[in-house]
Amino acid sequence: MILGIDQGTTGTTCLVLDERARVAGRANREHRQHFPRPGWVEHDPEEIWESVQATVHAALADAGTDAGALEAIGITNQRETALAWDRDSGEPLARAVVWQDRRTAGRCDELREQGHEQLFRERTGLVLDSYFSGTKWEWLLTEGGVDPGRAALGTIDSWLVHKLCGRHATDHSNASRTLLFDIHERRFDPELCELLSIPPEALPEPLASAHVVGATEALGGGRGVPVAGVAGDQQAALFGQGCHAAGQGKNTYGTGSFVLQNTGPEPPPLAHGLLSTLAWTIGEERTDYAVEASIFVTGAAVQWLRDGLGIIAEAAETEGLARSLDTNDGVYFVPALTGLASPHWDPYARGTLVGLTRGSHRAHLARAALEAIAYQTVDAVRAMEEASGEGLEELRADGAAVENGWLMQFQADVLGVPVMVPEIVETTALGAGALAGVAVGTWTEEDVRGLWREAARYEPSMSADERESLLAGWHAALERAWG
Repeated sequence: MILGIDQGTTGTTCLVLDERARVAGRANREHRQHFPRPGWVEHDPEEIWESVQATVHAALADAGTDAGALEAIGITNQRETALAWDRDSGEPLARAVVWQDRRTAGRCDELREQGHEQLFRERTGLVLDSYFSGTKWEWLLTEGGVDPGRAALGTIDSWLVHKLCGRHATDHSNASRTLLFDIHERRFDPELCELLSIPPEALPEPLASAHVVGATEALGGGRGVPVAGVAGDQQAALFGQGCHAAGQGKNTYGTGSFVLQNTGPEPPPLAHGLLSTLAWTIGEERTDYAVEASIFVTGAAVQWLRDGLGIIAEAAETEGLARSLDTNDGVYFVPALTGLASPHWDPYARGTLVGLTRGSHRAHLARAALEAIAYQTVDAVRAMEEASGEGLEELRADGAAVENGWLMQFQADVLGVPVMVPEIVETTALGAGALAGVAVGTWTEEDVRGLWREAARYEPSMSADERESLLAGWHAALERAWG
């Protein structure tokens, strides 16, 4: 059996996969979000480790087995979240600064004004934005009280590898999200490290995504289990969706949404509003790159309706509320709660509701939040189509929100192409497990491609006029959120 650990922004999901990659056991558990100031988002590293341990044991129990039966473990994770821990004791030196956190937006402005943007863009494939790990690490060292001489710096995958194997390592896909990693040379760049005052010796060792990092006995079972697959959550989802050839792509609907398209063995040309990133490396034999459009707040908007406003008790309520309305009645919600990402990249945008009347009620807010998920995906896809010159023919979708049939139909309608949902929707955990399975020889890449099976297909049924009218209303609302 193979274990896939998906340590996400709001919680941890674990899948136990049998020899045919069928789900034998699963479990999930939420962890707390900390918002010490407006625009700041933090996690407790020790709570995350505890949640991983608890979720792993719950998934193994659900499968009726224990860690001793595992052939390998794969890890996937919320990307760009920055951590620092003591190199000797292993204790966290600060709370993790989450990828959604905007505290370093001003620092990114400074670097841009100093003329460094093109250097970062050309070497890393990224834009200068506080989304990425580099300026978060710099803040921890210069403003957060972390001693550079003691600190091991890493992302969530590095933290879990440290806790499981005692090794300070990351994989190429996660390294490519740090603003410090040259995606062409596949190394942390000394010049970029110097610009951000990051000591290179504090950074993790970058390794292949499908590679035996080490063995762990931290989960019990009486023997060391290889940790053999590591990838950022969106790259893992791309792998789990079987998008192993250039031109194939997917959208994952999670806390945020992320549209990725495989571009093969060469980095894609830089395009406005889009990111070039490493998809994965498999041993020394294979490297795949991807073009990405990142959307910061999609599922998090529904979570805000639940936790921030208290107008729903659980996310599933939004489907019935949206269906209760024939139209949106002109109500739009721009969920720029942590700024806007692809293709706009405005860290100073803020959440905006427009079109409210005395007749507006919670169903309008629920529908507006779901519609915003779909509209942001359209903007991302259109940017990718413009960059490539090729139109999207179909969208493979995964993540928790695909259980919302109203949303998936609306997504197909406003995109104007079919949306396909696979049988296993936890493709991030599946992809991590699949990479681990490939590394230890349980499966081949061809085997992994054969895992993808369609469970649902949504065909567009909206007229072109209605589609364009809705998108025009969305873009008018979007203009009010900028800056």
